Amino acid sequence: MKDNMERNFSEQERVRREKYNDLVSKGRDPFINTVFDRTHTTTQLNEQFNKFSKEELQTKQTTKISTAGRIRLFREAGKKAIFANIQDQYGMIQIYTRQDELGDAEFEFFKDLDLGDIIGVTGSMMKTDHGELTIRVESFKLLSKALKPLPDKHSGIADIEERYRRRYVDLIVNPETRQTFIDRNKVIRTIQSTLDSKGYMEVETPILHQLRGGAAAKPFATHYNALDSEFYLRIAPELHLKRCIVGGFEGVYEIGRLFRNEGMSTRHNPEFTTIEIYVAYKNMDFVMNLCEELIRESAKAVNGKTTLTYGGHKLDLGKPFKKWHMVDAIKEITGVDFWKPMSYEEAKKIAKEKGVEVEKHQFSVGHIINLFFEEFVESTIIDPTFIYGHPREISPLAKLNEQDSRFTDRFELFIINREYANAFSELNNPIDQYERFLDQIKEAEAGNDEASDMDIDFVEALEYGMPPTAGIGIGIDRLVMLLTGAESIKDVILFPQMKPRG
Repeated sequence: MKDNMERNFSEQERVRREKYNDLVSKGRDPFINTVFDRTHTTTQLNEQFNKFSKEELQTKQTTKISTAGRIRLFREAGKKAIFANIQDQYGMIQIYTRQDELGDAEFEFFKDLDLGDIIGVTGSMMKTDHGELTIRVESFKLLSKALKPLPDKHSGIADIEERYRRRYVDLIVNPETRQTFIDRNKVIRTIQSTLDSKGYMEVETPILHQLRGGAAAKPFATHYNALDSEFYLRIAPELHLKRCIVGGFEGVYEIGRLFRNEGMSTRHNPEFTTIEIYVAYKNMDFVMNLCEELIRESAKAVNGKTTLTYGGHKLDLGKPFKKWHMVDAIKEITGVDFWKPMSYEEAKKIAKEKGVEVEKHQFSVGHIINLFFEEFVESTIIDPTFIYGHPREISPLAKLNEQDSRFTDRFELFIINREYANAFSELNNPIDQYERFLDQIKEAEAGNDEASDMDIDFVEALEYGMPPTAGIGIGIDRLVMLLTGAESIKDVILFPQMKPRG
């Protein structure tokens, strides 16, 4: 086996390559094996045979099984027998080989295998004197040779950065990592099945956008050669999904990747997954209830219950979530009452007194209200809480509140200081929408690089008429973090973005 470039191999790697070259010279190249027919996975073996006693299994020796997996453990039982553990996606099972049953040559071949090699085995089921379900191997096939050794089973991957960079190794050696991504899949499938049962349709919308829109965030830009134009990786699918509602679909959703050219932290990854849902003839209150339902059902799918502990806090997701108007929350925490009518200068003076910095593009009382919430309230929220009543200026796509047009029918869900969802009764007035886009342009000109562009096509779509609609976006990654107890968003993304190695 020749490598295309010079590499520094460890002693173990050199030995494994020598073994591989020896296999090739003997006509046993494992990499040309293309298929192995399994009759059972490790889970199926346990389900079918573990209920039998050692004596009962001895009467079933004619039942032949085949399974495959990666060798994780070798243990010699004298000179003529070997126990090993093999691992597939579902778990591990013990296998037992004997020299007098495999024959001298095959037994020696088996003894020369390495931890990490992938084999297929055929045999019958037995139990040891200790009652452990075991495959008594009659024949085996080497399906893939591991040319690199796995990390030591006790120390694992000591460097957390390496766990993320070499997720494939992390998945092999850490069953809890595999379980996290099995649970992630359960969350997504639960959300899909719940929405499908309501008659909503899953759709796909573009990832490349000509305009920035659908959320306040800094985009990734790219050049589209065929059109000789600048495009953006989407920061939200919202405007396209609402076009679907204009077109006549009454319930649509999309689960997919979004891209925001912002910082990385334990809570943020520039590429992340959300679900956005839009339902015609509904309002903010409807999607509050839908949000609770989706989170509760996901919790039950992962943990079998709605109670959990995260970050030292005990939560009961089965209880109704708290509803707290943003202005009431600020008043309760800081004593500042933004219900009172005030000028921008008056609000800015209060902000200065409280040590809140107001930037040039934050040119309204609404912007200052949001700054107060982020500075003083967000960090106090522990139990699931719907913060609603966001100011008009920070909600360019939300419908105005009928009782007080300074605010919108919008909410965000917070749990233990983190935002999990953003939703609102959708703005469907094209004239108002056009004016809000103009306000976004003013913010951009004042230095806000997260402001949206003018999307005149979306305005024209609204001019054809969009029914009253409610929409919500839920962060899948953060929800999986909460339900699995993960401390970092990188723990729930299979291949997170990483800084280049120094």
